[in-house]
Amino acid sequence: MRAGGGGGFFPRGRTRSADTVRLRKRKSALYGAAPGAGGERGPDLIGENIYLVLFTITLRVLNCFLVQTSFVPDEYWQSLEVAHHMFLQLLAKDDVQLLIWIPRLVQALLSALADVKLYSLVRHLETAETAKWVYLCQLCSWFTWYCCTRTLTNTMETVLTIFALFYYPMEGSKTKSSCKYLTLVTLAFIIRPTAVIPWIPLVLRHFWQEQKKADLVLYSYIPVGLVILGISLIIDRVFFGEWILVQLKFLKFNVLQNLGTFYGSHPWHWYLTQGLPVILGTHLPFFIHGCIQAPKRYRIFLVVVVWTVLVYSMLSHKEFRFIYPILPFCMVFCGYSLKQLKTWKKSAITFLLLSNLLPALYTGLIHQRGSLDVMMHMQQLCNNSSNQSWASVFIMMPCHSTPFYSHVHCPLPMRFLRCPPDLTGNESYLDEADIFYSNPLKWLNEEFYNGTLPTHLVFFSVLEQEISSFLALNGYEKTATVFHTHMPQGRIGSHIYVYARRVK
Repeated sequence: MRAGGGGGFFPRGRTRSADTVRLRKRKSALYGAAPGAGGERGPDLIGENIYLVLFTITLRVLNCFLVQTSFVPDEYWQSLEVAHHMFLQLLAKDDVQLLIWIPRLVQALLSALADVKLYSLVRHLETAETAKWVYLCQLCSWFTWYCCTRTLTNTMETVLTIFALFYYPMEGSKTKSSCKYLTLVTLAFIIRPTAVIPWIPLVLRHFWQEQKKADLVLYSYIPVGLVILGISLIIDRVFFGEWILVQLKFLKFNVLQNLGTFYGSHPWHWYLTQGLPVILGTHLPFFIHGCIQAPKRYRIFLVVVVWTVLVYSMLSHKEFRFIYPILPFCMVFCGYSLKQLKTWKKSAITFLLLSNLLPALYTGLIHQRGSLDVMMHMQQLCNNSSNQSWASVFIMMPCHSTPFYSHVHCPLPMRFLRCPPDLTGNESYLDEADIFYSNPLKWLNEEFYNGTLPTHLVFFSVLEQEISSFLALNGYEKTATVFHTHMPQGRIGSHIYVYARRVK
């Protein structure tokens, strides 16, 4: 009765069939609507609701300041340590805190924009509802929280991957652009050549489905490749003083010669049994469920994940951060899983948030923070100009355990145990750090038998007892104890000690 009356489902003066057409129109419009009330969009910024963008930026800036630990040496030794003098010249500033925080804040901003682009991608492909759950999964990922504000090439690789994916010609995409996505992929390749690995299945799929293949090659592949690679060659020519193809050097060192094993090796199944499960964390069951429930057109994303894991599994040297760029692909499946849940949805969301909060805060604020905290003690030696004339520092820790001059930024004489990889194929090769740790006391007595002793020694707590006689004989006293980790192993101790030599 209500359905046929004027105050029911259908307005007065309209037929049922006409109203059905109108309802269908509303339904189709919903797929392109932003997450505003009633499908209406608010003010835009970079193509999305401004409040969503500002919230994401605010969260990632907070993320930046709540990550105060070290992860791997490359976040300093392949970025800040290389460029800190040039960076400060460009800013016309000479402040070590600016050097430390500005690059990280810039990375936080880029990661926030990538989060928004991931949301936008799914909103254009699916609905605002699905995009909301993918966005939630991305924001509450503990590993993304841990990595996304660090000055790692892997982080920039991940950001560019998301940007490129936004323009990739997926079925139903309204933002596809061959030139844009290929430019971003090539740029990621220039920054880190392994960035091309996840894109091999995607580019092949694009080429296979493209009807005008010759045009794609002539007007997209070749121009983009030549321009970006040409710029890379010119930049490297300026800094190296000779023509050099860095990407070829990278391939030769890490793949053909497999010299990455110098920094550690793992069994072939490591990414399957440890790497991927760890970075996914409690998202793992939702990822598996999402892979089953997601539409067929997203199988290419699953192919990307499986392909990347398999390729990296063939290399002996493995790290969690290497597969970080496939995490956004996984988040699409996790979000789709949450969207499909009919019951226990609130419980699942609460579980995801709480189970990721603890590891995010622990790894960001506690685990391996000593490497950074101890450098603040070293930086204090620079505050008094008189100290610089007599002070010197020797870091007796595994190679590249701490940042270096980027976190001190003054002419304080410093030294660390070196570990250059062997390029000659000598199977019995030992670097300085290996020789030191084989017999620390003997090494110190021989190294400083007739040499000038450093005024400050920095080392992990596991070394203290072994070199105690050297410390006592040469008048060293403990001046600082810095917490590092609850999980000491091998040469890595739970604390870092600073010993200073008494001035006679």
